[in-house]
Amino acid sequence: MYKGSTNQKAGESMVNPGKKLKKILIILGITGAVYGGFKYLLPLVIPFLFAYGAALWLRPSVRYFERKFTWKFRGKTRHIPAAAIGAIEMVLILVVLVGLVYICGNRIFSQLERFTASIPQWLSWLDVRLTGFCRGLETALGLKNDYLVMVVRDMIGEVGTLMKQSTMPAIMNNSVELFSMVINAVIFLVIFFVAVIMMLQEMDEIREWKSRSMFQREIALIGRRVVTVGSAWLKTEAVIILVTSCLCTAGLLLIGNAYALLFGIGIGLLDALPLFGAGAVLIPWGIFMLLQKRWMDGIVLLGLYILCYFIRQILEAKIMGDKMGLSPLETLISMYVGLQLFGIAGFLLGPVGYLIIEDLEELYR
Repeated sequence: MYKGSTNQKAGESMVNPGKKLKKILIILGITGAVYGGFKYLLPLVIPFLFAYGAALWLRPSVRYFERKFTWKFRGKTRHIPAAAIGAIEMVLILVVLVGLVYICGNRIFSQLERFTASIPQWLSWLDVRLTGFCRGLETALGLKNDYLVMVVRDMIGEVGTLMKQSTMPAIMNNSVELFSMVINAVIFLVIFFVAVIMMLQEMDEIREWKSRSMFQREIALIGRRVVTVGSAWLKTEAVIILVTSCLCTAGLLLIGNAYALLFGIGIGLLDALPLFGAGAVLIPWGIFMLLQKRWMDGIVLLGLYILCYFIRQILEAKIMGDKMGLSPLETLISMYVGLQLFGIAGFLLGPVGYLIIEDLEELYR
């Protein structure tokens, strides 16, 4: 009896090779479809996806005003078209955003103006320090007076000339690319605006088409995952930028920096970029302060970097992990794979693709 039960357990532990092969083929097929969709289809439809998300967000208020403003005309109930209400709401939102940017921008630009005006003083201070360092080396090495000073000045002059000669061609070459980017951005915004209006007007037809589609389960699943990951990422980045900016501004005020608000917001925005982070500014700045024997300033700056680093790790793992249902390790792996496949956009597409593959595999299995 013992032997029979052992054989039974061994048989149960063995999985049918056909089932394994089927699962592998399903995963490979779904992964290839998701990769192809992200690589080739997504760039073509992305303005319409953003427009659909905006239309869903505006839909409750549009329906409210549709019901609120009605009147009778020739025996029929009339109402303001949903497209007109949506267009008015989008214009009002744009006006509010521009107003907020203008109010906050005044303070930032005033500090930026003062910062720009102080650049000559910083260059003069650097020239004095560099000259003193060269003369100290001249004395230590027994060289003629101003020998190293003239060598360094000649080197700086040659570097400046080379930069001027290389800057103009770079500006001319990049100006065409920049102009193209601006045109594409304008086209994107126009298509987005028009698509939002049209989708608000035809929202009922779109929902009916989705309910009748043979792929309604896949569409609902993918849409749910995109919304979940997108909202989690936006919430995470917004919270991290806000917290980092506030911490850096407070820290710079503590050491008496005159451009605390400007630098604090700049470091907060820089921290959101995957390839840079707050350390790109705070670490070299802190080390420079320590070399200048400004111990308090250097310790505060390096402490700010450590604090911002751990806060980012904690908030990313907490907010994104909780909302997406991924462990921190799964989130890290999917973001890295997405980065390798799709560039910076892969930080968002990686987790989205992983969840879609996981859900579709379970659905088809």
